[in-house]
Amino acid sequence: MSATDLLHASCVALGADRGLLVLGPSGAGKSALALQLMALGAQLVADDRTEVTATQTGLYATCPPAIAGLIEARGVGILNAPALPRARLVLAVDLGQTESDRLPPFRSVTIMGTALPLVLGSQSAHFPSALLCYLQGGRHG
Repeated sequence: MSATDLLHASCVALGADRGLLVLGPSGAGKSALALQLMALGAQLVADDRTEVTATQTGLYATCPPAIAGLIEARGVGILNAPALPRARLVLAVDLGQTESDRLPPFRSVTIMGTALPLVLGSQSAHFPSALLCYLQGGRHG
C-alpha cells in the first residue's frame, strides 16, 4: 500500500535511485538550485511541485503531468528539460533554513513517516557541487 502527497518542492536526481528533494518557501531558490545541479549532471524530476509517494521501500518523487519536463528559470522563462519520470529520494535540502555550522551534525526531515537525511541551505559557491557529491557518495562520519 502506498500514499501520495503533493509538495511545494523541486526534485533532481542522479539516476532513478539517487533523488534530491529541494524544499523551501516561494522565492527561496529551489528552481535555481535545481538548474545548477542539472548543469553539473543531475536530471530534472520535478520543478515547483513534486508528488511524493511513500512505499515500503522508501519515498519516490514524480512530477504532475501538466508540468513534466518543465523548469522555471527566473528572468529567462519556462524551459523544456529532459526529465526522469521517477526517482527514489535519498536526500533533502531545506533552502528555508541556513546552515551556520562549518561541520554540521547529521540532520533529517520526516516526510510521510519516512526520515530523509537533511542539509540546510547555504549561499556558498560550492553548495551545488557539494550536494551532488553527497548524492553520489553519501556523507562520511
